[in-house]
Amino acid sequence: MSRDKRNREKPVSTGSIALRIGLGSGLNLLLIFIVLDIVLFCVFILPALADESGVAEITINSFNDFVKLIREWKIDILLRAEGLLVVLWVLADTLKVRKKLSPLQEFADAALKLSEMDGEIEQRYQKLENAIDNLSPAEDDQKLYTGDAELAGLETAVNKLMSRMRDSYRQQARFVSDASHELRTPIAVIRGYADMLDRWGKTDEKILEESIEAIKEESENMQHLVEQLLFLARGDSGRTPLNVSDFDLSEMMKDVWEESSMIDKAHDYHFESAGEIFVRGDVSLIKQAARILIENASKYTPEGGEIVLKSFVSDGQPAFSVQDSGIGINESDIPHIFERFYRADDSRSKQTGGSGLGLAIAGWIIERHGGRFEIISRKDIGTRITVILP
Repeated sequence: MSRDKRNREKPVSTGSIALRIGLGSGLNLLLIFIVLDIVLFCVFILPALADESGVAEITINSFNDFVKLIREWKIDILLRAEGLLVVLWVLADTLKVRKKLSPLQEFADAALKLSEMDGEIEQRYQKLENAIDNLSPAEDDQKLYTGDAELAGLETAVNKLMSRMRDSYRQQARFVSDASHELRTPIAVIRGYADMLDRWGKTDEKILEESIEAIKEESENMQHLVEQLLFLARGDSGRTPLNVSDFDLSEMMKDVWEESSMIDKAHDYHFESAGEIFVRGDVSLIKQAARILIENASKYTPEGGEIVLKSFVSDGQPAFSVQDSGIGINESDIPHIFERFYRADDSRSKQTGGSGLGLAIAGWIIERHGGRFEIISRKDIGTRITVILP
């Protein structure tokens, strides 16, 4: 058996090292005690034994005489105390050193265990590699499984990562599909009117005017959709910076209220303010989010309906809300209304129009500012969306 093999089979022990260090420290203490005893004997005992002429009164002719002298001067008690101190010192120093070397012992034991597991680790690595090779990212229900209990934690982490990747892939696929569908509609309308112009619009002024108006409207819708898609794409890639500054939230909401009242004459707008409420953020983006919420409220509120804008403080945090008197939102749809291209009801979407990206943009803006939404909605009564900012 080689020396390296013996070292792998027998773990390195730090106990003997600690004992040797403790004995060395105890030996040093013993030498100190011996020197002190010699000094004590020469300085105190010998002068006491000498007469006036300087000759010792007691002569030490045998070992018994020496023992008798030691006992008479109580030196034996001192020697026992010194011996006990040396033993205690050795024990204490050994334990102290052993405690300090314990991490080294644990490291050595772990290294020995790893060296003994070389073959087993290689087998597990091969098993894990084969399991990963057999995975198919396209299959949603497929998960990494090796059957090894010690790899269970790694399996869980990989499966969670794959789940997030699949969710991201599905979201991107849905985004592309929905964007293609949204762009297909205005393109088809524009092409249809262009064909009609080509056939009859050259001589029929009514068809000409109708076609031009429709093409302009669909072009604007397409431009708006593309701008929304670009905004979200830039936001996802981190290319939409925040121009942060301090501003008055109430003043901002007042501006939005005045704009909405001037543009939309079909609804009755009201504004309630709690006074100056200062916020730190990008005022243009937060104003954009507020406009989106108001535009969404106006779509689902009948003509003549009331839309109330508020700025206030909620539990010490600045907040604003948009409350309509519209058709409301189903409870099951509320968690999804800020998802891209999500529509709560296809029939309503056809009536109100829109791409389903407005609320997604508002959600991105508020999330980017560290804020959150609170939504209360009742069927055929109305919806209140509250934005709470940090």
